[in-house]
Amino acid sequence: MATFDLAEHPHRRYNPLTGEWVLVSPHRSKRPWQGQQEEESCETRPEYDPSCYLCPTNTRANGEQNPAYTSTYVFDNDFGALQADAPQGAYVVGDLIRAESERGICRVICFSPRHDLTLADMEAVDIRQVVDLWQKEYAELGGLDFINYVQIFENKGSIMGCSNPHPHGQIWAQSTVPVEPAKETAQQTQYFEKHGRSLLADYLQLELEQGERIVVQNEHFAALVPFWAVWPFEAIIISKRHFQHIGQMSDKEKDGFSQIIQSLTATYDRVFGVSFPYSSGIHQSPTDGQEHLGWHFHMHFYPPLLRSATVKKFMVGYEMMGNPQRDITPEAAARLLRSLVNLA
Repeated sequence: MATFDLAEHPHRRYNPLTGEWVLVSPHRSKRPWQGQQEEESCETRPEYDPSCYLCPTNTRANGEQNPAYTSTYVFDNDFGALQADAPQGAYVVGDLIRAESERGICRVICFSPRHDLTLADMEAVDIRQVVDLWQKEYAELGGLDFINYVQIFENKGSIMGCSNPHPHGQIWAQSTVPVEPAKETAQQTQYFEKHGRSLLADYLQLELEQGERIVVQNEHFAALVPFWAVWPFEAIIISKRHFQHIGQMSDKEKDGFSQIIQSLTATYDRVFGVSFPYSSGIHQSPTDGQEHLGWHFHMHFYPPLLRSATVKKFMVGYEMMGNPQRDITPEAAARLLRSLVNLA
């Protein structure tokens, strides 16, 4: 009988952050692809687009005019999914039908006044201004008495549902902790109570010792393809110091965070020679007034591209009915990304 090999044989991998599993089928990466292929985007965007509702001085859909901003710019989403003045209430029928009112605030953050940039194109010093604004918004929104979680995220590329190519992200702050951060809260708390240490601090130490899934690192942060990655080129940025949220980040750590974001996103663009789409988001402790000592600051990147700029990973069938599955191993993905770091 053959000896089990992670690089050759189907197996399950455990995600300690969520308590869930992913099926890995490395042998399937050899199969031919005759399925859906996306159109490759070859657009060249101008520095300023008079029809873009996020460019400086332009008028948005609600009639308000953007200022002539020169760095970052934040405003309340004109069509926010959450409302600060939503009335309290609930709808309950027996034990099986239940709805509850949810209050919140949605904001849009423009990373740059230039329409033609992405984070991958920006200098680290300019990304630092984005990080400063994330920190400011976390403190401001998280300080409101009805906000218990602040979710900072970005959808990049039309394939990820982004309706405007201007470099921007979003913040949804709400009165309850969303499902994914709630899973991570439970798992990290349980680990910290058992071991007296951060789950991600211990995990990062293992990854740094093994090295095979590390993509890029600096003094304060490491970007790696997690052992349990679901998306083909998924990555996670983990702080080397254990702290709970962006509000606790020092100036030097904010510089390091900006540098690692720039390096990772620029590396993504080299994989298939296109502006790499992804959804990314910061996960950090809730703003409910509790210490959350087990929480460890990190940022997820979930890119959908699989084999080329036109072939994406689909979450269908077994993934919807069973659990997530991937073909290319995290180790193979990390090797490719690592080989492309800091290339001109």
